[in-house]
Amino acid sequence: MDEEYDVIVLGTGLTECILSGIMSVNGKKVLHMDRNPYYGGESSSITPLEELYKKFGLSDTAPESMGRGRDWNVDLTPKFLMANGQLVKMLLYTEVTRYLDFKVVEGSFVYKAGKISKVPSTETEALATNLMGIFEKRRFRKFLIFVASFDENDPKTHQGVDPAATTMGEVYKKFGLGQDVIDITGHALALYRTDEYLDLPCLETINRIKLYSESLARYGKSPYLYPLYGLGELPQGFARLSAIYGGTYMLNKVVDQLVIENNRVVGVKSEGEVARCKQLVCDPSYVPERIVKAGQVIRVICILSHPVANTSDANSCQIIIPQNQVNRKSDIYVCVISSAHNVAAQGKYIAIVSTTVETAEPEKEIEPALELLAPIDQKFVAISDLYKPVDNGTESQIFVSQSYDATTHFETTCNDIKDIYRRMTGTDFDFENMKRKQKDTFGDDELQPPPPV
Repeated sequence: MDEEYDVIVLGTGLTECILSGIMSVNGKKVLHMDRNPYYGGESSSITPLEELYKKFGLSDTAPESMGRGRDWNVDLTPKFLMANGQLVKMLLYTEVTRYLDFKVVEGSFVYKAGKISKVPSTETEALATNLMGIFEKRRFRKFLIFVASFDENDPKTHQGVDPAATTMGEVYKKFGLGQDVIDITGHALALYRTDEYLDLPCLETINRIKLYSESLARYGKSPYLYPLYGLGELPQGFARLSAIYGGTYMLNKVVDQLVIENNRVVGVKSEGEVARCKQLVCDPSYVPERIVKAGQVIRVICILSHPVANTSDANSCQIIIPQNQVNRKSDIYVCVISSAHNVAAQGKYIAIVSTTVETAEPEKEIEPALELLAPIDQKFVAISDLYKPVDNGTESQIFVSQSYDATTHFETTCNDIKDIYRRMTGTDFDFENMKRKQKDTFGDDELQPPPPV
């Protein structure tokens, strides 16, 4: 432990493990520590099921009706991967995909007037959907064709829209889209949590809709992927990548304090020893004095013995309840997975509801989602504070990740990773920097030991 490192990483959440992996691939000497005896932090998967009951203070054992405890891997932070999104790119470039198996999520649904329907995202689906009338369908189809052919660098595709100046609200108006269609487009396709985007330039929204459509086009059923055995596999995959490139891992390691000299981090003290470093990456729980509360999120893990109604008996799906449909400021999300993903006992389903807390009664806020899931065998309710760093870390060289938000995809997490990378290195994030070096000592065979000293 009494050594000098380029980077010390505290916490093994997904953000921390990806940064640890990237830094190791880029030749940095990395020490990665976690006070917990397991990987994943807030993005871990809990197994066996008894541990989940204990964590939420319900009981020391799970009912026999839940099957074998070891068959369960329950995510604490529910998210899916966009098939064409940034996290999948990171997995592919680093070849972490060799440690993981994925399944396509079987459907994406949106809530309207108390019912759920499949999200229409192609021209064909736009004409077939029961979410809108015949004239709205035609207008929506025209809008989707416009988005699909839109090229930021080709003014001929802009149809009078200025990508840097025209707001998204103005684009909707141009195509004559009504409020329900706007809700579906902004929240189920562009995956915004609130309506603030309506007053911003339209380019970001157009790109988000394109990402959804391109992700959907890859596999057909939905734009989302999910790893077998749960999301806890993701941080472990990137931890292996870091270890292959010489990263040192220590779990169950208490962090006593950060060693600061002249307002700059120079090391970490643990159990009387000091590991020195030039830079430090950590999750918010390690530096309470360097973070500020940015809100709360409620997540309710629900165990079901049936597929969710009106989803064509899907083994997995996402349901989005747009804010306007339930008089809220932010959307409610539902992620559904099952025994098909090796995360639940045979015949069982896990549905996790999440949203940003807006009132003093968070559980009441998610009632519309719980009604869709009834009957529920067991609920586990968690209300978590969301934190963000008080500064950008460039002076102290302490780079703090943000808490995982209520969204059901990893795009916001990847943006945080790219932002931390830019602040740490002074250069923009480039996926090429994540590529394994083919001739590296550790790169070709993950089990090959380092060369003798």
